[in-house]
Amino acid sequence: MTLSAAFNTVQSMLGNHGTKTDVITNNVANEQNADYSRRIATTQTSLYGGAYVTIERAQDYALLRQALTATSQDSAQSALTSGLKKISDIFGGNDQPFAPSTYLNSLYKSLSDYAAKPSDTTLAAAAVSKAQDVARSLNDATAEVQRIRGEADQQIELSVQSLNDLLKQFQVANDAVKSATASGTDANNAMDVREGLLKKISEIVGVNVLRREPNDLVLYTNEGTTLFEASPRAVTFSRTLAYGPTTVGSGIKIDGVPVQAGTGSDTTARGKLGALLQLRDQVTPTFQKQLDEVARGLIQVFAENNGATPAVYKAGLFTDGTATVPTAGTVVPGLASLIMVNPAVIPAQGGTPSKLRDGSINGAAYNKNTANNASFSTVLQGYATGMSTPIVFDGTAQLDASATLLAYSTKSVGWLEAQRSSADTAATNKSALKTHATEAYSNATGVTLDDEMALSLDLQQSYKATSQILNAIDEMLKSLLNAVG
Repeated sequence: MTLSAAFNTVQSMLGNHGTKTDVITNNVANEQNADYSRRIATTQTSLYGGAYVTIERAQDYALLRQALTATSQDSAQSALTSGLKKISDIFGGNDQPFAPSTYLNSLYKSLSDYAAKPSDTTLAAAAVSKAQDVARSLNDATAEVQRIRGEADQQIELSVQSLNDLLKQFQVANDAVKSATASGTDANNAMDVREGLLKKISEIVGVNVLRREPNDLVLYTNEGTTLFEASPRAVTFSRTLAYGPTTVGSGIKIDGVPVQAGTGSDTTARGKLGALLQLRDQVTPTFQKQLDEVARGLIQVFAENNGATPAVYKAGLFTDGTATVPTAGTVVPGLASLIMVNPAVIPAQGGTPSKLRDGSINGAAYNKNTANNASFSTVLQGYATGMSTPIVFDGTAQLDASATLLAYSTKSVGWLEAQRSSADTAATNKSALKTHATEAYSNATGVTLDDEMALSLDLQQSYKATSQILNAIDEMLKSLLNAVG
């Protein structure tokens, strides 16, 4: 090898060392960047005997898909669990002090006390007051449940807006990757940006990734709907500004295809959109049905009859503002928002509490205490018995079709807590799965300082060897110059 050839080789080696040093420095600087994939500098030999460095980006599409799936599942479960906790918090937390069942039990005790001393006007007023607490708890619970539905609807709107924006950014990044790949320039930074956007998209909706040449990505939802192919597909949604028990919210469509809501407390949804739909359209409406059934049961149990054959029943202590007694076993949508205590027994509204004792809320034709006996307790005892006697409930509320009013209201809270507890357990498991999948992907593609330092030490040793060669060339040149003169 001539001295000039040797010098050119050393010059190339030093240039390669510089490139590799830059790669290591860049890797170390991005060690905390979750969206950065490690760069790998590899020495290649050309056809003409020279050496050059190529820079590749560490990637593992199989682990990436697992990480994206785990992220989608965790995001969905977190959204559902958060919603269930909000519903549970309506009633004051673990002991549920503000639940209808708590107030119903107080009413039952108050009626029993009043039945034991029916001449006591203080006990009569107390029973009416407890009844007002029951009605108010159902009204408030309905308002809060519908507020939570409205919040879910708003979160859907924001998530859809975010998804559309992310898809537009994804197109820019994807086009940059394809352009750089086709022209042979560095596409690694654009790929980092694209992958970071992909992670954010997977939090909103489940994503399946298809890779095709030239380094192009196509995105599908987990339901098989095209989300992105060369350009973003439209994600559409119309927000509903106010929710009531009978309000039906708008659906979400991706490329014209409806997004499906998740099912179960361990939700099948992937991405928060499916979980928010489940919360808005399944969980809260089911719980609302249970509240409505408690309200219907109250009107039924406390209804008055005129004693005729056949008897005519009218709403008594509890009413929806009319005298109608709803059909047994059939949910009346929104009844819990309408139920109230009959003004006929409320002193502040000109009523008389003792009408509850006499069964005369609907007038003389319904009066059972015709002798105006102060110790008359038959009606009061009948109400207390009615609260602890099984009646028929609507099975679509996902509770027992036959239960006592007291038991049904308690099981409603139990159903909610069971859903919340199961969702919370699933959230813990899915969070752990996400952590494991993310760590596995990070271990395969992320920066490890120990590895970079080891590469740096190897590079130093290689640099020393190159320096020795350069010194040898320098000595040979000096000897040659001295020989010529």
